[in-house]
Amino acid sequence: MKQPIDLVLIGAGQRGALAYGSYALARPEDARIVAVAEPDPERRKRVADQHDIDDAMCFADWRELTSRSQLARGAIIATQDQDHVPPAVAAMQAGYDVLLEKPMAHTLAGCVQLVQTAEHTGRILQVCHVLRYSPFWRALHEVLESGRLGDIITVEHRENVAFWHMAHSFVRGNWRNAALSSPMILAKCCHDLDIRVWNLSSPVQRLSSFGSLRHFRPENAGPEIPDRCTDGCPVEQSCPFSAIGVYLDFRILPPETARQSEKDMAAGNPPSWPLSVLSAENTHAARLAELQSGPYGRCVYRCDNDVVDHQTVSMELENGTSVVLVMHGHSNEEHRSMRYDGTRATLRARFGHHSEITIHDHGTNHIEQIPLDPSTSGHGGGDHGIMADFIRAVRGEIAPLTSARTSLESHLLAFAAEEARTHGTIVDMPAFRTRADEVTQAQF
Repeated sequence: MKQPIDLVLIGAGQRGALAYGSYALARPEDARIVAVAEPDPERRKRVADQHDIDDAMCFADWRELTSRSQLARGAIIATQDQDHVPPAVAAMQAGYDVLLEKPMAHTLAGCVQLVQTAEHTGRILQVCHVLRYSPFWRALHEVLESGRLGDIITVEHRENVAFWHMAHSFVRGNWRNAALSSPMILAKCCHDLDIRVWNLSSPVQRLSSFGSLRHFRPENAGPEIPDRCTDGCPVEQSCPFSAIGVYLDFRILPPETARQSEKDMAAGNPPSWPLSVLSAENTHAARLAELQSGPYGRCVYRCDNDVVDHQTVSMELENGTSVVLVMHGHSNEEHRSMRYDGTRATLRARFGHHSEITIHDHGTNHIEQIPLDPSTSGHGGGDHGIMADFIRAVRGEIAPLTSARTSLESHLLAFAAEEARTHGTIVDMPAFRTRADEVTQAQF
């Protein structure tokens, strides 16, 4: 009988504790979290209690954990974007195989360093491109691999970020400021760029990008608007970005999210995302106190945000296929939508609360609906899917679906897109990759 793989958890926030840690709770025969490193004492204690971790295996700093003799076979690293590289490097050097939250790093040099370290130490470094592991994206990939569409001529891929999610994560939240985290095209769309790498094997030859922060700016609020939604804002009831409407009375959240939030409160359950970001205490009073003093109560026009709220990336592949990625934060509904036009058929798809894939055959006008497996974990099953894959890879049963070097390509595309956007240039990707290789040569 197989024994569970012991893991350490570095970073016990939303992704570490809830997305990946929940797999160990659901599948104790596969994985067991035996140590945690987390500076927030409440988060650290909560994970310790959930996984029955001894006090001696709870650390306030990841350096304490990685300096010990190896405590487990694998490490899950889910710190903030700008804090990925040092603990991941230390863990691999200490002998751990690593599952690393995306993006790999917030700088090109950091990404390259991680790939180098993985290859130098021979450790697994599996980046959490979780979409690859959901039933929806696997089904889409299988259609494209089958040749059913013929030669792919053009692709349109849209990352439609819901307006309230944009305000939560990229205006008020942790990813609002590029210097404090990473550019939005990297933080949000390295998933989407990885899907491009996976589904279309031809490399990108040339790339351009346009975008800006258009709406969430101080000049879009009059002088009568206070700094916080709780400070008697005269337009609070009609504002689509009201913190009160999102976090206190839930009127702005999607209906299914609002119903779950109300149910959790009534049952005394811990809050689910996005409420869990504010407070572990699932009460109106606790969240109100946070809105009155913390970042999530700020007016969206009075924040220190600078990341874009819309961006397009145009890519020409070596085989001539053209690809357009559209990302924006003003959608009525959180979802991704795709269109692949081939010489034999057109594929249209959407991934969200209601997902579907349809193929429209050019020769017969027949429309085929692709059956999709339902899933229950985050990212359409991808969060638990990548955990299952990582466990099997650590056991030596399979090679990871994506390697650190493969993951690097999607990050290179994101950094190239940001360079193209900010400098108004068309980026030659072979030359850009050469620059990355030069960084590699300089470091080792």
